[in-house]
Formats: sequence, structure tokens, C-alpha cells
Amino acid sequence: MSSLKKIFFNFSLLFLLLGQTFAWGGTISLPTGFGQTEFKDMTRELGLAISSVQAAPAEPLGIIGFDVGVEVTAAKIASKQAYWTKATSKPPSSLPLPKLHVQKGLPFGIDVGATYSSAQGLDFSVVGAEVKYAILSGNVALPAVAIRGAYTKLMGVDALDLSTISADLSVSKGVTFVTPFVGVGMVKTSAKEKVQGLNLKEEEQDIQRTFAGVKLSLAVINFVFQADFSEIPLYTLRINVGL
Repeated sequence: MSSLKKIFFNFSLLFLLLGQTFAWGGTISLPTGFGQTEFKDMTRELGLAISSVQAAPAEPLGIIGFDVGVEVTAAKIASKQAYWTKATSKPPSSLPLPKLHVQKGLPFGIDVGATYSSAQGLDFSVVGAEVKYAILSGNVALPAVAIRGAYTKLMGVDALDLSTISADLSVSKGVTFVTPFVGVGMVKTSAKEKVQGLNLKEEEQDIQRTFAGVKLSLAVINFVFQADFSEIPLYTLRINVGL
């Protein structure tokens, strides 16, 4: 029960965490002396923070279905570690990323989507794309089962080239207006430094994660809560309109 209370408390803080965005120093850099281990640790956490989150049940939207919404993901980073204090001034304990998230249903149980994230006070933006395929669409008796692939790209950081590829398997089962979902997946982060003289090697890391969430459907307005558990936890709140 204490874990559930902790997750719910983090969800309630998501929008308040946006205020920390303005307190962040704003510039990510790789200073002289930034080591390979620090580069690996920092890009692992930043990669997970910008990685794509499903924020939706496994069931497909359908050929006429769509979702358009705003969301915020808060990533709990190790802000007191040297790799963060060297890379940026005043790193927040939780990195909030507000996003625009659009999804469209296609035939054969396929959904496609795109995300864009940018916030005042941060020195970067993130673009992403996703494809989800419902192996089982789900019905009154059976749950929906889906696989999803996604890509995200960090933009606006001169010192760093960072992208992620993720793959997920999820299951969901709706009851009236409530649809809980759970999933497992893998995130692959790829990071290259672009600072002359550092000579840091490219870092590619494969990171496992699990996630759980719930969608509340109120007419055409939907609320989605999701928690991702991995090297660092991610908490996402989404509000969208859709059919």
C-alpha cells in the first residue's frame, strides 16, 4: 500500500514540478575532464528521461480513432552526482518534460503517434515517433495485447548527440470507463559527444523497464497515469481528447 501511495503522490506533483524547469541552469555541456564513466551515467539517465512512454492502453484506437493531448513526464535523476553538477548548473532532482502527444488509429490494429517536447528554461527539445500493433484487440472476455516500437531524438544540445529506440509489450483490460494496463520493454540509448578534445567513446546502453498505468475515459476527455520503473523512475500524467 505504501508503494501505491508513493506513486499517487508523485502523480499529484507532476504539474508542480514544471516550476522547477525555470530554476534549472539551462545549458548542458561536457566540460574539460568529463570522464567516460560520467558520460555513460549521465547519458543513461538523460536517455531514459527523453525516451518514449506509451501513456495508453494496449487496445487499438481503430480506423476512425485518434488521441490529441498534453502530458508531462517527471524523471527522477541523481542530481547530486558529479556527472550532473558538472554537466549543468542547478540540476533539479526531478526533470519535468511537458509534451504534445498525438496518436492516430489505422487499419489492422495499428496506431501511429508523434511527440514533441520543449519547455522554457530547458536548453533542448525532444521529438519522437511511435508505431503500436495490437496482437489482440481485446473484447468483453479477452484483454488487449500490443507491441510498440518508438524513437526519440534530443535536439538543441551542441555538446551531445543522443537518441533512443524502445520496444514494449503491453496488456490492458477495460472495465466500464477504467482501463488499467501493464507492460515490459527495453530502451536502447545511443550517445555521442561533440566536443573537440574530450575523445569520449560512443555509449550504447540497453536498459530494461516495466510500466503500469490506468486510463480514465470521460466522454471524449481522457486522463492517463503511468509509472515506469527502471534505472530511474518516470511518472507521466496525460490529458487528451479522442475517440
